[in-house]
Amino acid sequence: MQTSFVITTKEPNWPPDPSKPSARLPGQATLRKATLEGGRHSPQILRLADAEAVGEQVAHWLLASRLADPRLPLGLATGRTMEPVYAALAHQFAQLSAAERQRVRQQWCSFNLDEYVGLSPRDPRSFAATMATQLVTPLQLEAESVLLPRGDGADPAAEAMRYASLLASKGGLGLQILGIGANGHVGFNEPPCGPEVVCRCVALTASTRDANAFAFGGDPAQVPDQAISLGLNEILNARRILLVATGGAKAEVLRRAFEQSPTADLPASWLQGHPEVTVVADAAALGG
Repeated sequence: MQTSFVITTKEPNWPPDPSKPSARLPGQATLRKATLEGGRHSPQILRLADAEAVGEQVAHWLLASRLADPRLPLGLATGRTMEPVYAALAHQFAQLSAAERQRVRQQWCSFNLDEYVGLSPRDPRSFAATMATQLVTPLQLEAESVLLPRGDGADPAAEAMRYASLLASKGGLGLQILGIGANGHVGFNEPPCGPEVVCRCVALTASTRDANAFAFGGDPAQVPDQAISLGLNEILNARRILLVATGGAKAEVLRRAFEQSPTADLPASWLQGHPEVTVVADAAALGG
């Protein structure tokens, strides 16, 4: 059975009522949502012109979520798809009133999906360094409120357990921002991967190392071969999920993720089991 993508260009209503934990993401009231056989759900899809417009919209929702209901942590991602999001976030944050900026800073708590094994937070190629540059410094956040696994620990498996326990102690994720890899991974949950998998140390595939070589001088051999990643279990337990996709290279995997039955060979396909997924994509990622 195929999912029928339902696309809107309407301006969504925001913020949701923070007294209602199940309040939907902006735009959902304007869309038809079909529940598919076997507990599958079709996503809400917002189609925008280009990566810049996607970044502006996702940043708007991210900031609004902090101002409306900061009780649960944000789930954040890195990578080239996210660069326009954080650039737009810094710009929009600067437009807030002084009181709003202070409120965001005081209430900020976020958990990144992953970190490379073997890189310290001071290594400019680490995701911790990326977040410091793209998020902590522009928003003047406390570094301790932007959480990532430690990639330079002696025992990555123990670090994964510590990180998962810390997230659980905060109540789990509220709004999770995701990208999608060319092989269907979300976070670094490489195929095959089932929905029960929790935070752990994972081996990165050759295609993922190729895709991330841009941060390592273009040499895939320099990309670490392991990472600590939140699992699909933690991701699917988020209250709401925004899946961000830009560029024609993501069109085929994005289509497959929501049109074929969920399978371990395409980890993003398990998002069909979550009732509150919104895809924000440019025209190219939606096949033109």
